[in-house]
Amino acid sequence: MGAAINTTLVTEFIILGFPSLQKIYPLLFLLFLSIYSFTVAGNLIIFITVLTNYKLQIPMFYFLNHLSAMEIWYTSVIVPKMLSTFVTSSRTIYFRNCMIQLYLFSSLGASECYLLTAMAYDRYLAICNPLHYSSKMTNATSHQLASGAWIGGFVSPILPVALISRLVFCGPNQVNYFYCDAQPLLKLSCSSTQFTETAISMLATGLIFSSFLLTVLSYIFIISTILRIPSAIGRKKAFSTCASHLTVVMIYYGTITAMYMQPMSRFSLDINKVLSLLYTVVTPMLNPIIYSLRNKEMNDSVRKFFKRINNGNDCK
Repeated sequence: MGAAINTTLVTEFIILGFPSLQKIYPLLFLLFLSIYSFTVAGNLIIFITVLTNYKLQIPMFYFLNHLSAMEIWYTSVIVPKMLSTFVTSSRTIYFRNCMIQLYLFSSLGASECYLLTAMAYDRYLAICNPLHYSSKMTNATSHQLASGAWIGGFVSPILPVALISRLVFCGPNQVNYFYCDAQPLLKLSCSSTQFTETAISMLATGLIFSSFLLTVLSYIFIISTILRIPSAIGRKKAFSTCASHLTVVMIYYGTITAMYMQPMSRFSLDINKVLSLLYTVVTPMLNPIIYSLRNKEMNDSVRKFFKRINNGNDCK
C-alpha cells in the first residue's frame, strides 16, 4: 500500500521523435511538410474529382473516395504533431490526448484494412461476375460496405486502447517515437504488460490476417479469371481495372504486417520508426499517384479538373 502511495503517475508524455537526427530537423521539417501537403492536396483532388464527375459515379470510385478521405485523416492524426517536434521545444502531449491519438490512428488504420477488402470484393464481382455485377454491387451495397469499414474500424481498437489506458505509467515519460503507438507506450509502463501485449498482438493479427486473406482470395479468383480471357487486349484491360488497388494493397499490408503481426518486443523501435513512416507518411502520399497514373479514367478526370481550374483563372 505504501509503494502505491509513493508512486507518481504520469499525466503527460514527451514525444522524442528522432533524437539522433536533431541536426537535420529543419531539413526533415521541410521534407515532411512537403510530403504532407502533397498527400492532403492529392487525396483532396481525387475526392473532389470523383464527386464532381458523373462518369466516376460507380462503386470503384465511390470506394476510392472513402479511401482518400481516410488517408487525409490518417496522416493528419500523426504528421502535424511530428512536424511540431522539429521546430518547437515543446514536445509534450497529455495522457488523454495521447490515448486519443492512439485510438484515432488505430481506428483509421483498421478502417483502411476493411475498405481495401471491400474494394477487392468489388473488383472480384466486376471481373469474375460481370453479368451480375450491377445487381449485386448496388448503391445500397456499396454504401453498406463503406459504412461497415468505417464503423468496424472505429470499433476494433476500443479494447486495445482501453487496456493501454489502464496500465500504470509512473515514469519515465519519454516516448521514443514520433507519435503515441502501442509498442513504445508498453515499454514505458511500470506494470505488467504481458496480457495487454498478447491481447493487442492477437487482435491485430486477427484483423490484418482476415482482411488480407479475403483480399488475397479475391485476387486469386480475379487473376484466374483474367488468365482465361482469350485476347491479350482483354486481359490487359481487365487487369488495368484492379492494378492500382493491388499495388496499394501490397504496399500497405507489407508494412503493417511487419509492424503488428509480431511480438511487440521483437524489433527495435528504430526499425519500427522506419516502417511506421512508410505506412503513415509515404503510403498515403503514393495513393493519389498510383490511382492517377494507373487508372486511365481517373487520369483523364484529374487532367480535366486542372483544365477547368486553369480556364477559370484565365477568365479572371
